[in-house]
Amino acid sequence: MSLLHELVRPRQVPFERRGDRFELELERPPANRLEYLLELESRKGETQVVHDPANPVQAEGPFGAKSVLEFPEYRRPDWVDDAESPAGALEQLDLGGRQAVQAIVWTAAEAPAGPLPLLLVHDGPEYAEFSSLLRLLDHLVAFGELPPFRAALLPPPGDRNESYSASVRYARVLVEDWLAQLEPFSGRPVGVGASLGALSLLHAHWTHPGTFGGLFLQSGSFFRRRLDSQEARTPRFARITRFVSRVFGGRGEVERIPVTLTCGTAEENLGNNRAVASALARQGWEARLVEHPDAHNWVSWRDSLHPHLTELFLQAAA
Repeated sequence: MSLLHELVRPRQVPFERRGDRFELELERPPANRLEYLLELESRKGETQVVHDPANPVQAEGPFGAKSVLEFPEYRRPDWVDDAESPAGALEQLDLGGRQAVQAIVWTAAEAPAGPLPLLLVHDGPEYAEFSSLLRLLDHLVAFGELPPFRAALLPPPGDRNESYSASVRYARVLVEDWLAQLEPFSGRPVGVGASLGALSLLHAHWTHPGTFGGLFLQSGSFFRRRLDSQEARTPRFARITRFVSRVFGGRGEVERIPVTLTCGTAEENLGNNRAVASALARQGWEARLVEHPDAHNWVSWRDSLHPHLTELFLQAAA
């Protein structure tokens, strides 16, 4: 029997058998929550991954639910339970070009006619489903924290690992094909993404300066060849590390725009996010890192959205 988690490796921790019991003493991680599964092994050597039957608390995700241990310090954001703010309008929009996706466009309730500021969200449908993003957007406008705006929730086209791994082809599609079909909007879009989706947004801005007004990057997969050999089997690992090297070297004519990075304090790639934030700041970017007491998961990204996304949005629009 083993505990499976997504904190710093090893991510599989065996229990000890003591008589008819299996026990595990795990040091408290630097987080206020722990998402996990249990791996059971039969006498025949067959394995099965299950939820913890003694723990009813679970968190949903794109690969299924996980059991959750919430420590006493954990606090769910108040806005998640806001049932009063008017819901924005939703419409599906087919974005075509060299690649095609079906986007979801959210428009704030009672928004005025004409161009509005635009929030561009990688993995947008999953942000809506697993991070309550649309509830937050409704809340921000209803409570006057942000003026009315629109959000385009973009799924990755085809293979996510291919599209979001510093792909020149994808950046061209995003900037040259899809953004034109999302017009009219006022100002320049603010981009939001997590993990590879965050990396991809930074790459799109790097290769197409002047596109974005600000970037909100959560748990960016900023892999480096020297430090992340455990990720070497990641598709397009070499392409990712080449781009990250460009970021550290400041190579290219890149506009310095406001950037907020968030990362869990229990994440394996916290060091990379700290290093990228520092590198951007040294190069004159308005770069800020928010460290959040959680790990690499959708609830962590949800819980670190507010107020930091609001602050970035206002800064980018100033």
